[in-house]
Amino acid sequence: MRCDIVSETCPGVGCLKAFNRRTVYFRDYDQNAEMIAFFTCGGCSGRRVHRLVKSLLKHRVDVIHLSSCMQMDNYPECPHIEEIKRTITNANIKLVMGTHH
Repeated sequence: MRCDIVSETCPGVGCLKAFNRRTVYFRDYDQNAEMIAFFTCGGCSGRRVHRLVKSLLKHRVDVIHLSSCMQMDNYPECPHIEEIKRTITNANIKLVMGTHH
């Protein structure tokens, strides 16, 4: 999951390269791991997160990564990150804080 605001200027290349190369926060995944979704929070207030997590459960998602842009100082601070994290963990989905930084 990535920041909706940042998605207007970032095509997601860093996140996708890190997954494809199994580096940084994806280093523990084997070659059989699949990325089945790449989405934004829906904008402040993370309005889409609950619906998307519910949808992902139908596809038996194991892990959701919060992208590096949602946590780094050089991007807009996410004022809803704690609620987003709670939504994911309350759905019993493993949460990883980071992608490529």
